[in-house]
Amino acid sequence: MNEQTIKHLGFIQAVITRLAQNSFAYKGWSITLVAGIFALAVKEASLQYPLVLVALLPTVAFWGLDAYYLRQERLFRKLYDAIRAAPQADLEANPFTMNTSPYDTQVPSWWSTCWSKTIGWLYGPITLVILLVIGFAYAWYQAKGG
Repeated sequence: MNEQTIKHLGFIQAVITRLAQNSFAYKGWSITLVAGIFALAVKEASLQYPLVLVALLPTVAFWGLDAYYLRQERLFRKLYDAIRAAPQADLEANPFTMNTSPYDTQVPSWWSTCWSKTIGWLYGPITLVILLVIGFAYAWYQAKGG
């Protein structure tokens, strides 16, 4: 492996690292925002029913973004493997490529990625809890004559 290929792999690895950091940040922000919205909704021993509905927005948004970044990370891992295993002549024909489109069919779709173990098992339960709280809040709101 020549120095140019090693540098190319370093560029790809930097992108993979950045994508993984974004994914981690989205998970943290999602949990933090939902907890904050719940705290605001239960302010002063009264449940603000409409505010509980707002908790769905960041959850769904971060779920979609997290799935996007995980899929991109997987695409770049495929590119990394292809560059690592490619013959030198192929690398010289297209040096420093960052094109992941040839691997689109080798990586699960965005929708499938939404339901992967690393994402679906985090955002699914969060969404379920939000829906349960919305149901409880609505019942409580109706019982109070709202």
